[in-house]
Amino acid sequence: MLSGNYVLILHTHLPWVLHHGAWPHGEDWLCEAAAECYIPLLNVFNDLKDKGINPNVSIALSPVLCEQLAHPDFIAVFKHYMKQKIEAARRDETDFKKWGYDEHHQYLTRFWQWWYSERLSDFENKYNESIVQSFRKLQDIGAIEIMTCGATHGYSPLLGYDESVNLQFKAATENYKKHFGVSPRGSWLPECAYRPAYNWKSLIPVYPFNQERLRPGTEEILARNGILYFVTDQSLTERADPIGIFTDNSKDAFVEKYFFPQNNIAELGGASEYSIFNVASGTQVGHGTAVAFTRHKEIAMQVWSGEVGYPGEPDYLDFHKKHLGSMLRYWRVTDTKADMMYKSLYHPDWTQKKYDLQANHFIHHIENSLNWNQNHNGKFGTLCTPFDTELFGHWWFEGPEFLRAVIEGISHSPYIKSATAFMQFLKMQPKEIYRLPEGSWGENNNHDVWSNEQNKWTWECIYNDEQRLKLIYEKNNSNFENPQFRRILTQGLRQLMLLQSSDWQFLIHTESAKDYAEQRFMFHHSDFNRHCDLAEKCAEGNEISNEELLFLEEDERRNCIFPELQLEWWSL
Repeated sequence: MLSGNYVLILHTHLPWVLHHGAWPHGEDWLCEAAAECYIPLLNVFNDLKDKGINPNVSIALSPVLCEQLAHPDFIAVFKHYMKQKIEAARRDETDFKKWGYDEHHQYLTRFWQWWYSERLSDFENKYNESIVQSFRKLQDIGAIEIMTCGATHGYSPLLGYDESVNLQFKAATENYKKHFGVSPRGSWLPECAYRPAYNWKSLIPVYPFNQERLRPGTEEILARNGILYFVTDQSLTERADPIGIFTDNSKDAFVEKYFFPQNNIAELGGASEYSIFNVASGTQVGHGTAVAFTRHKEIAMQVWSGEVGYPGEPDYLDFHKKHLGSMLRYWRVTDTKADMMYKSLYHPDWTQKKYDLQANHFIHHIENSLNWNQNHNGKFGTLCTPFDTELFGHWWFEGPEFLRAVIEGISHSPYIKSATAFMQFLKMQPKEIYRLPEGSWGENNNHDVWSNEQNKWTWECIYNDEQRLKLIYEKNNSNFENPQFRRILTQGLRQLMLLQSSDWQFLIHTESAKDYAEQRFMFHHSDFNRHCDLAEKCAEGNEISNEELLFLEEDERRNCIFPELQLEWWSL
């Protein structure tokens, strides 16, 4: 009866904000996500497991996020944030009584006191103050799959040197082993951005990156680091070109499409949002391949869109309207087009029926789509919907409960089942090979969001910094054994990786935190070059001053990401 499997992938990421401000931008982002998304999702997954239902969700945790959540300083920061929220709700209760607000308005202040107290209790008692290890426990018992991501979410198609691209995934795999005890099988490509192998050159006029040179495809870098699969956007899959087919599961035997027997050409068919397939940049498949999971755009839009999707339900908590002072939310969506002054008060008890009905509608939509695919193509299907994790709980407060209802509902479906990406990878064992076009899941499915008139200056800095690092490597190979030189340049490498985060270009483009992003970018750029100055000074045999040593120590404390980082990882 089964016509296919549903693969839910959640991409979980925040840039390095620990030790870099709190409000309105900084550590509060991290605390919001932990309280509103990560802990509620842990609750959902554990509750389902206790009921005998395997969630079978794939959740990509970016290495930079894992480093923050696992940092000892996060515990105190998070507890302080939660206690502030509880106290803010108490103050609101006092004020609302004094001002004569109606009883329901006052009730909502008590609701938030309870809600934040419960999430704090979950953190301390259920999860032993470790969100990362709590996700690991779920993976260890086979309830979920944890995928990785580019180490600092670097926008890999536009990074200047292949060494930088490789570093993003080499550091990611090593960091994953540290936190989860095994190697990752799948990776989220930052911004779902992919580039095949070709004679690439940058449009930014920085030498040598504006000169054409052959570069490997993203799948080759993934394969080099043992990563088996990734996620791509439907628009890229629709433009994929067939290359050939593997004739055995070991992927040792390959036949180009031109040499297929005439009656077997149909085996390739067309790449589809209902299939997973191998990706290669050309017929030289020995350079490495990886399997692509495709976002089903139409079905994902049902959840993702605040205007036409489920989060726009009038009775759900409104994200935008907040009470001045406490910044707590007391209003419901009411109408997505309504002015803030017309928002009505939120009623938590009105929401369960709504997300139960929406989950039922969503499940039927998936069933109908996979049944259609089975009837039309005669094949067992894969329907994949990747989302940013922060949608569930932060942007859409009821989102985690919606997912609970979806996962539980699918467990009773006669037509579909839930599967992690790895489960589906093993089941399908795809042999078809396609060439994907370059692109992302951003606007216009290209690089416009991350390289445009507003933020292209960041790429000039990145390219100049990559070039400077390469020259230092070429000139100072013999100094790698010098402990002080190694320490300085390793911290410089951390700064380069933090500089490469795609979040800075995104925040500049959307202007949601433009000043913060520009400041953070320039701080990392400046500190990287200062470390390079110190490394060159050390290589020349000059003594590092106390002031310079204090700068190094302070930067190591503030930007203490990836203590396992090795200089040799910036290589091919």
